[in-house]
Amino acid sequence: MDDSSSMDSVGEGRLDGNAVGGILAGLFGREMTAAPGRCAHCGTVNEMGAMHVYMRGPGVVVRCPACGEVVLRVVETTTAMFVDARGAAFVRIERERG
Repeated sequence: MDDSSSMDSVGEGRLDGNAVGGILAGLFGREMTAAPGRCAHCGTVNEMGAMHVYMRGPGVVVRCPACGEVVLRVVETTTAMFVDARGAAFVRIERERG
């Protein structure tokens, strides 16, 4: 099979960042898909909803759409939620106006 007819393995099962909106809302206590975050690998800033999400493994992997590096990993167990955010230089969370 030639390269033009095959999908690369990273592209398989890819969703947009909106697929992880519920998990992010649970982590941060608010809607997060419009929140900007900077990739620690390439410096590109994207809204969380624009990230590439993979949910086929034991957890969720969020990748930068520009360079493909991992920005965030989330694994949920029955007793805890594990978050690895070392691929995010920052995520900007606006203060609620009140």
